[in-house]
Amino acid sequence: MKRILNLYIILEIASLFLLSITVFTLILLLGRLIKLTDMVISKGVPLSEISRMIVYLMPSFLVFTIPMAFLLAVLLAFGRMSADNEITVMKASGISLLQLMPPVLLCGVIATLITLSISTLGVPWGNSAFKDLSFRVLKQNVALTIRDKVFWDDLPGIVLYTDHYDEAHHTLKGVIIHDGRDPKRPMTIFASEGKIGSTPDQQDICLILYNGSIHSAGKDDEYRLVKFGEYVMKVGGPGKGVSTGRNELDMGIGELLQQTNNPATAPSTRLKMQTELQSRFAFPFASLVFGVIAVPLGLQNRRSGKSAGFSTSIAILLIYYVLLSLLRTLAEKGSIPPTLALWLPNMIFLSLGWYMLRISSQERSMPTLKLSSLLNLIRPSH
Repeated sequence: MKRILNLYIILEIASLFLLSITVFTLILLLGRLIKLTDMVISKGVPLSEISRMIVYLMPSFLVFTIPMAFLLAVLLAFGRMSADNEITVMKASGISLLQLMPPVLLCGVIATLITLSISTLGVPWGNSAFKDLSFRVLKQNVALTIRDKVFWDDLPGIVLYTDHYDEAHHTLKGVIIHDGRDPKRPMTIFASEGKIGSTPDQQDICLILYNGSIHSAGKDDEYRLVKFGEYVMKVGGPGKGVSTGRNELDMGIGELLQQTNNPATAPSTRLKMQTELQSRFAFPFASLVFGVIAVPLGLQNRRSGKSAGFSTSIAILLIYYVLLSLLRTLAEKGSIPPTLALWLPNMIFLSLGWYMLRISSQERSMPTLKLSSLLNLIRPSH
């Protein structure tokens, strides 16, 4: 009997989970589709390259959407069973609420393991591959995107303007470049002529500028002027440069550990590495935590239906992610140890979930909060 009941709950959660993860992933993907569609229309990037970019983005999306989808699936599953009085029948048959938890926890463990594998292996692979592919696409289409008397800003931190561009020879005349890749020392470059090329190893896009000057500003109103006859400026490359270089999001667990333990790593960078390392392990466990807290909340929504389950899940996710983002910022600044900061939201929500679960199992009334009330808790005061 218990075996059949466990299978029934697992199938109920699994069907809703697959639907929820599809919806949440499409919602996150829509934000990127606008820019990817523009690459197809305005730059002529093949659909095959766009499809590969979407595949590379999937790990970063799934790390977020799997816990979100699992929370909503458990809420809707137990909300429906409670609304259809299936939970009442189970209790009348001598099955307590705690006896219904093993299939939920099993699904939560599976979701956690999947998210953990994606977080530790898929995310660094996807981010690195996406950057490399984006650079290759940019390198192939850079000659098609520069226009006369139009500001070109396809590379982050660099804005280029030219009075005239010869597409056949890739030459420029009347060039103005603002290089803001280093916020501490932004530069403005003027040149009478220039040419688009690449380094000998074909790994970098570079601009060869002639007869110009470099104007740079630093701290304490420091100003520097350098005149040149020829100046070669690298504007990007996979794993090189400020704009497209590797950061903590592109590194695997081994690289993060190596950078963290390296004495030469700057303290601020080390904190970011430690925070990202803890995040790779702490965040996947949100699926298990959400499963515990979703069961008692799902039972409370039996009269309100699916709309209440959806609004409750959004409120929980909003509070969780705001708290996590706040603690992560404090960890990167060194105010809180990264281990405590990244695991604290899980501990808080897990404790709250077990408390609510205990109240529900004892048939005691549990105070309910509307979505507007939950949002007021995180809304900044004026």
